[in-house]
Amino acid sequence: MELPHIDLITFSGQPQAGHYMNNHELMQDDLAVLWHPCSQMKDYEQSPLIPIRRGSGVWLEDYDGKRYIDAISSWWVNLFGHANPRINAALVEQLGLLEHVLLAGFSHEPAIRLAERLVELAPKGLSRCFYADNGSSAIEVALKMSYHYWRNTGYTQKTRFITLTNSYHGETLGALAVGNVPLYKETYAPLLMETLSVTSPDCFYRESGESCADYSRRLFPLMEQMLEQHCETVCAVIVEPLVQCAGSMRMYDPVYLSLLRAACDKYQVHLIADEVAVGFGRTGTMFACSQANITPDFLCLAKGLTGGYLPLSAVLTTSRVYEAFYDDYSTLRAFLHSHSYTGNALACRAALATLDIFAQDNVIANNRNLAECMRKSTLHFSDHPHVGEVRQCGMILAIEMVKDKKTREPFAWQERRGLHVYRHALENGVLLRPLGNVVYFMPPYVITEEQIQQLADVAWQGIQRATADI
Repeated sequence: MELPHIDLITFSGQPQAGHYMNNHELMQDDLAVLWHPCSQMKDYEQSPLIPIRRGSGVWLEDYDGKRYIDAISSWWVNLFGHANPRINAALVEQLGLLEHVLLAGFSHEPAIRLAERLVELAPKGLSRCFYADNGSSAIEVALKMSYHYWRNTGYTQKTRFITLTNSYHGETLGALAVGNVPLYKETYAPLLMETLSVTSPDCFYRESGESCADYSRRLFPLMEQMLEQHCETVCAVIVEPLVQCAGSMRMYDPVYLSLLRAACDKYQVHLIADEVAVGFGRTGTMFACSQANITPDFLCLAKGLTGGYLPLSAVLTTSRVYEAFYDDYSTLRAFLHSHSYTGNALACRAALATLDIFAQDNVIANNRNLAECMRKSTLHFSDHPHVGEVRQCGMILAIEMVKDKKTREPFAWQERRGLHVYRHALENGVLLRPLGNVVYFMPPYVITEEQIQQLADVAWQGIQRATADI
């Protein structure tokens, strides 16, 4: 597939005269001024940065003309490919109308229409939409809104949150506090509020012959006990439905969500569903909660919401929560959380175009075929002597490398086995970014079966290289 020709331009809008920037030149410029996210910058001495010139569909192209399949959807955000013509067209039209206006005291049609669409698509009972800028911000909104709801209704002793081990909910301080991955959290522990933690129903640890559903049921009494003991002081339980993405793509059964919803109702505690990464078709349904047929009190959405184009998040909640804040100003019950770019018109328009594609292209059904292709292309990985598990939930597939297959003893994190896979993949035209020892596929939904097979072939070779010295 040929990428469309795009002339390089300077920031003044004029073509560059007589000078073609290459990867090395741009990398040197980058390292002189930029500090990259989730990076030890010294690593770039050995693993050079790759400046991307343009993208089309699943492909990214660097300044040296090399192409890469974006197998991780650029950190899980890109649903329908880079430079998608339908989303592009919607943004061009919106640019001629309105780029942004504050959403306090003002409104605009894209924000209204998007809220209507999200309420229509979401689990029944979620009727109000509050916008923020990104996934972490959505988590902050949900945490504050839950606490503030209980305060407004007289339960001032409710100030705590329950979370699962191995969970991840973002990098801002509130989101980090309710997460449980030590790599991200430990450094900042003195800055964080204390939370209650319950063992995750992560099915990687089930007994031989035990189903994920049975394991999830077996683990649930730990949550029940925590709720029974602390419900009077707990605002909410927060979970990532079905897949703990940043927590090594560990997965659990929908039955846990069903049990959790019932228990939260029993003990009068909110349920916050963090679908920032797993929403919008990633797990095989539009929202992961649908597989348990539950409605959370708060549904947090971001990442794929705009198809990977612009930062936008949304927190959907119930009329009951909304009404606890609705009063005369003098009561000081209003929810005064705000962001300057809340409900940005361009981002909302990109999100509407993304939802149009879902509506017009039968995406969920098509994804089932792609997911089956992913499954078949990786069947043989289970026989690899250093693969402890191949697991899948819809359009998320993870392959966990282990030192000892029988005991599932992990490789030491200091060995950075996943980095070997990452480097091999780049050499062979694929962007894979393993989570520690876990290689995963989370591609845009426009990927083809042939490209999926290419991912599997490159991942297999990378795992072979990464474990060759054992």
